[in-house]
Amino acid sequence: MTILVVGAGPAGTRCALRTAARLPGAAVTLLGAEPALPYDRVALSRYLVGEVEQADLVTHSLADLSAAGVLYRPGTGVASIDREERCVVSARGERIRYDRLVLATGSRAVRLPLPGADLPGVVPWRDLAESRAMLQAARDGGAAVVIGGGLLGLEAAAGLSARGMKVTVLHAVGWPMERQLDSDAGALLAQRLRGRGLTLHMPAATAAIEGRERVEAVRLADGTRIPAGLVVMAVGVRPNVDLARAAGLEVNRGIVADAAMRTSDPRILAVGECAEVEGRLIGLVAPALEQAEVAAATLAGDAACWTPRTDAAALKVSGTKVWSAGEVAPADAEAVTLRGGESYRRLWWRGDRLVGAVLYGDTAEAGFFQRLISESVPVACRAEATLGESYCEAA
Repeated sequence: MTILVVGAGPAGTRCALRTAARLPGAAVTLLGAEPALPYDRVALSRYLVGEVEQADLVTHSLADLSAAGVLYRPGTGVASIDREERCVVSARGERIRYDRLVLATGSRAVRLPLPGADLPGVVPWRDLAESRAMLQAARDGGAAVVIGGGLLGLEAAAGLSARGMKVTVLHAVGWPMERQLDSDAGALLAQRLRGRGLTLHMPAATAAIEGRERVEAVRLADGTRIPAGLVVMAVGVRPNVDLARAAGLEVNRGIVADAAMRTSDPRILAVGECAEVEGRLIGLVAPALEQAEVAAATLAGDAACWTPRTDAAALKVSGTKVWSAGEVAPADAEAVTLRGGESYRRLWWRGDRLVGAVLYGDTAEAGFFQRLISESVPVACRAEATLGESYCEAA
């Protein structure tokens, strides 16, 4: 059996390795569009800060992959899928046959349709090449603007600031990470970030990126002009579904897949950020790796299914830990808040069920709250549970 995996991110690499282990007689090929070995994309923020070198990002060498039964082909982008002939066509026109195909095409950064968005010096941050471009710009110091105050944007801002740049963050909402944090926790984080040297404009509407031969400034809708030699767009991502859509697969927001990760073509599977299961997309590595394991089992003919779970988001920026899970600030839930010193905790309850939680500063109880939310555990001792697991057990 010939199995192709398109996409050498964490999900694609895991799927190729697990499939080769389950089907030792199969020919498993991993196609990577980037001319690089598989690497830890989550660690790009640490690379940007300077905590790790580029070589430290690599997760598997060619020798590792070959020994595991996987042929890795870097720099092999796929232009189209011929489902009738069961082959993919590379960007160079090469036809590569498959018996089973796994799409792990991930997502791509959103580029705001702003005047000047195509100027040199405007970078969407998603991969290693873009990280290197940001580091190159940071060598000369100067000013940078990060558009987007979500998880990715704050990591980019922290990294560039650590490299000596004067960084301004523009965010459309009144507090950072609004998808993960309520307004109070967001205000605490914003205060902390400003104390660490970042400039935050929130809420802010970006009108244009200005410059002649390269970026020179960002202009806001209120007329404010912010000089910058580098602009990083971190305003979100979209699933990479163009390849699947052109091949006639069922596509909604992502490539529609069942619990076994099979698409509308039973010979083709989808995993990771490009896949949509039960109407849900994922944006974190842990569930993407789970999907890769399920896909490998499916390819081997074993029964397996992936079940969506409650996601949690954790961030450590400028020395501050924040964490959230479940529903943040739902209107129909009762909120319980615990605040002390530089720590903040807010939980949202529906009756005896915890449905959402935000932790700022002290995240030691994150695992406990994650379990209560994801498993919908009935809690009789709500007040004690707010304090933590040991208090709840004692009660």
